Amino acid sequence: MTPDAALVLCRFLFDSSAIFLWGVFACLSWLIPAELAQPVFQRLRNWLTFALFLITGTTVSMLPLRAATIGEGWADALKPDMLLSILTDTNVGQAWILQACAAVLLIASCLMRLGNRISAIIAGLLLVTLTISGHAAMNSGWLRALHRLNDGLHLLSGGFWIGGLAPVLVTLAMLRDTRWQKAARAALMRFSSAGHVAVAVVIATGIINTILIVGSPPLDWRLNYQLLLSVKILFVCLLVALALTNRYLLVPRLARNPSLRPLIRVTTAELALGFAVLGLVAVLGTLQPI
Repeated sequence: MTPDAALVLCRFLFDSSAIFLWGVFACLSWLIPAELAQPVFQRLRNWLTFALFLITGTTVSMLPLRAATIGEGWADALKPDMLLSILTDTNVGQAWILQACAAVLLIASCLMRLGNRISAIIAGLLLVTLTISGHAAMNSGWLRALHRLNDGLHLLSGGFWIGGLAPVLVTLAMLRDTRWQKAARAALMRFSSAGHVAVAVVIATGIINTILIVGSPPLDWRLNYQLLLSVKILFVCLLVALALTNRYLLVPRLARNPSLRPLIRVTTAELALGFAVLGLVAVLGTLQPI
């Protein structure tokens, strides 16, 4: 595997884990009723542990991979002078330092059981650190700050939408249990309302990002960046279609047909497509837009 391919894979695993942790902890903190939060957490506990493991491994790996891609290949991955130069002289290095600090705080928060809300805040901060070394860095002055703010909103809203689908799936399954039906229905209604806002923010910030990076619709498909960005936009449109199908077609049918299978299948497809979008994002971050 080349350093570039390894970096893309590492970025995908890091981004996916950060988004999963942010989405889950945000839902547990602010959308799921208190009496239901602990049972949902227990059902997701192994996945949360796995995501924390990935965050640890990818954070440790990211800096040597950056050194290998910036330098002459794998031989430069662990050279002290190369690593020090990246840490002190580049936006990538600054971002890595903040990501490492946020990752340590998040792991400590989970190990010390400081609560879902604190973990959600730290996971959100971890996600926002991705804006430091992204395409926003190509701008300067107030435009760079605006671009980073827009990137942050895009990441938080998209991460809430995609990462929040995992507790939604668990909550859907709990509708079958009479002990949790009332709380589960309340949680799903809250996610539906918050999801509308998240989707709107994702679309708005995505349009702004495209304008700031490309300056026009990404229709020059001779460039890999614009081609993949167009595919990403298509996937997001499909995600929106699935979300609307869930909310306005399948949910009303529950009154006539109590089967949850169609709703669970479409939500699972939505989650899978969301992670496919993250795969595209991992590649886009390594490409020149114009």
